[in-house]
Amino acid sequence: METHETTVEKYVYSVWALPPEDVASRLKKLMVGLRSEFGGPEFEPHITVVGAINLTPDDALAKCRSACQGLKAYNATVERVATGTFFYQCVFLLLQPTPEVMDASDRCCGHLGYVRSTHKFSFRMLLRGAS
Repeated sequence: METHETTVEKYVYSVWALPPEDVASRLKKLMVGLRSEFGGPEFEPHITVVGAINLTPDDALAKCRSACQGLKAYNATVERVATGTFFYQCVFLLLQPTPEVMDASDRCCGHLGYVRSTHKFSFRMLLRGAS
């Protein structure tokens, strides 16, 4: 008897929290200035809640929906400007790890099965390296 295994392709996903439009507008202006001076790709201002994780499309959708149930908007305060050591973290605003910021990240990481390497992972990205 012949069996055929179906392999569902996995893709890389991340979960972002988006700032209110007035904050996003100010951040976009800052990001345009940084890109004009240093280069790099254009992207939306965001807070990375869950970093890159490999999931099937169905898993990603189901797990994100589950994580978002009961999740509410929260305030985030910048702790400092920082630079990272890898491509996706060139210049960013490190957020204060308040209970609201960490609870949102913990909740989403738990639902998606993501293990953070640090509790200071949440940030607003300002500038990425050019590819």
